[in-house]
Amino acid sequence: MSTVRVRGIYTTALTHLLTDERDEYDVVQASPPIRRRFDREFGTAEYDATVETTDDRQGVGVFGPDAAAVAADLADVGRDTFRWTDAAPRGAVFHGVVDETLGSGAVVDLGDREGFLPFRTVDRRVDEGDRVRVQVHDPAAPWESDRPLLGTDVEVFGGVASLSQGVGSVVASAPDDASRRELARTTEMLPTEVPDDWGVRWEYAASEASIDEMDAALARAVDAATTVEDALADAPDPGEHATQLVAAPEETAWLWFGRESRFELDAVRRAVATTMPGHHRVKAADEAASTAVDFVEDLCAPAESFPTGAALRQFGPAEGASVAIDHGKPDGRCFSLGRGEVTDCDPEEGTVTVRRQMRGGGDYDALGVPREDGDVAVTKLREGRWWYPTVYRDEDGDAKGTYVNVCTPVELFPSSVRYVDLHVDVVKFPDGRVERVDDDELDAAVEDGDVSEALAEKARSVAASVESALR
Repeated sequence: MSTVRVRGIYTTALTHLLTDERDEYDVVQASPPIRRRFDREFGTAEYDATVETTDDRQGVGVFGPDAAAVAADLADVGRDTFRWTDAAPRGAVFHGVVDETLGSGAVVDLGDREGFLPFRTVDRRVDEGDRVRVQVHDPAAPWESDRPLLGTDVEVFGGVASLSQGVGSVVASAPDDASRRELARTTEMLPTEVPDDWGVRWEYAASEASIDEMDAALARAVDAATTVEDALADAPDPGEHATQLVAAPEETAWLWFGRESRFELDAVRRAVATTMPGHHRVKAADEAASTAVDFVEDLCAPAESFPTGAALRQFGPAEGASVAIDHGKPDGRCFSLGRGEVTDCDPEEGTVTVRRQMRGGGDYDALGVPREDGDVAVTKLREGRWWYPTVYRDEDGDAKGTYVNVCTPVELFPSSVRYVDLHVDVVKFPDGRVERVDDDELDAAVEDGDVSEALAEKARSVAASVESALR
């Protein structure tokens, strides 16, 4: 049975999924709120995977030896959940090539991904073209703009015990000095011996673990350290290869939850605790929303439907504000279509209108008309809708065409609009012709495993309805 630790705004729902709906997982190192909500005992042992909410609250990262299996089991939460396995997992050691140097660090080519190496972690000058040995210390979700954070020190990561190469000390993360000293003394009593040139770091969970659990965690870390050492010893010199994965002691996977998936997680959580409709949707909007949701659920019985008006008034775009249209792709990338002004906002209806000033250059996708300075794009979005239209006009106000994007249900957050593009779209030309485009890209995404057949069928159905309505 695999052990899993869960952290963040999806913890209650995912804990229920892992422990009550599947029998192959044991959740460990549970937080005090989780211990109160579940009528069961939670262990304090080392984890095989840790599930952590991403900083932007749009999904979770899964890290550890069993990360890929855990992520695969959680990927069926909803049809707009997307899953990716990271080519640069936490703890992986690479021989990489410096692509460029920036003010505070270097961009390193790892092969399938790039990473960022801060100069403060390097003991020598690093220049473009240099070959360096680096380790992934802090992975980055594929939809985020940040690159994985790299370091030159080699570490083995754990939830109870971690190891660092080249460090001869014992470090303990504990609430007070007495606890830290006690953990350091306990290390000397454990049967497992720490290899030379490796230092131990006891994580916070170690203060609640038993002696046997501490020793088992340390033994696992030592095994992983030995595997990494062997791989480093057998690897060729960094100068002999452009890029090379040297060792990967654990896996990293990512799950992006769409709007439908968040509501599915609400239903799962409701089996355990009072849960308002849109619990995870609201919490994903803003960090302050988590406290507000918890307060409401502590005081009141939940409503029967998602409070769109209240949620968007408090944690949605405001008229006159600037918002970005964050365009997710099924392969994990996410980029902004640009920022625009919210010219109209109706929280009760869950709608906003965004006006963007366009720059000249190239053509508008599928419409085949030139993009010119002075053009304006007016985009109308509704919370929860599987599509949205953008009307392009020239500086005189004449229409240059309409582009309807088919996507996962739209979510309206305070400073951005988010969804995942589902490739197939519908365009309407100035002369009134309507055309459905990019079905082949959707078919290819299904074939590549980036889009499930169920989600693709929904996209095709939405596209057909939009096409019919525009004719």
